Amino acid sequence: MKLCTYLRDTQPRLAVIDGDVAVDLHDAQRDVSPDLRTALRAGTNLVEAASVAAISGQAARMPLCELRYAALLPEPGKIICLGLNYYDHAKEAGRDKPEYPWFFYRGASSLLAHGQPGLVPKISTKLDYEAELAVVIGTRVPRHVPPRDALRYVFGYSCFNDMSVRDYQKRTPQWTIGKNFDASGGFGPVLVSADELPPGASGLRIQSRLNGQVMQDANTRDMIFDVAETIALLAQCMTLEPGDVLSMGTPGGVGQSRTPPVWMKAGDTIEVEIEGIGTLRNPIAAEAS
Repeated sequence: MKLCTYLRDTQPRLAVIDGDVAVDLHDAQRDVSPDLRTALRAGTNLVEAASVAAISGQAARMPLCELRYAALLPEPGKIICLGLNYYDHAKEAGRDKPEYPWFFYRGASSLLAHGQPGLVPKISTKLDYEAELAVVIGTRVPRHVPPRDALRYVFGYSCFNDMSVRDYQKRTPQWTIGKNFDASGGFGPVLVSADELPPGASGLRIQSRLNGQVMQDANTRDMIFDVAETIALLAQCMTLEPGDVLSMGTPGGVGQSRTPPVWMKAGDTIEVEIEGIGTLRNPIAAEAS
């Protein structure tokens, strides 16, 4: 099952993808929230809702080519990101393998949808790309869950672009400021349910392409901390809830580690593609004066 969040009269709406069209779930069943996080928190059986929507004569059906996407979860719960979670990226950053994940937070105001422009801020030119696997939590994760049980709480997976303003990221020991500029967190375009992918979304090719040129090319099996272990480590400390998002770190090949460095600029297009999930595409624009 593939879900997306699109805009209808500027309002985000949840839809299931059926071939080359998106079918609005709330149109088909009024008790299904049009918001993904709300639907997950309510315990809605989205697989059943998607089946009903696919045959409904009441639900709006929109060609994907005409869809205006919203960020997959416009108002997610926690957005927890991992730094240095691929061996080659840790090496190019001059770091040893972390003994514990380098966790940091993103805020909802940093997110942008598939097709929306990522912004080069007025105060910096050092905007970098980071192709990442996103994990969406579907049900409440009990504290101290062991890794062997952790994946049962994952609803699905998506693409994320953890765009980073590198000079601001390096201004403080914590990375928060450089990772939370407005319109810097590409998220989407679709959410693929966990049952359609290998456990933990392992073994999937992940790429970033800048203006069509491959910049990163790796496999999700190369993550240092996989999805199950990451969930288990977080559950030692906090409760993960429906609609929380984990962004699992980026492989080697980022712009700042190249010689000379490669920074995204207005007029560029950045793509993140993950095998079995899809392609997240964002043009790059300059922040308005």
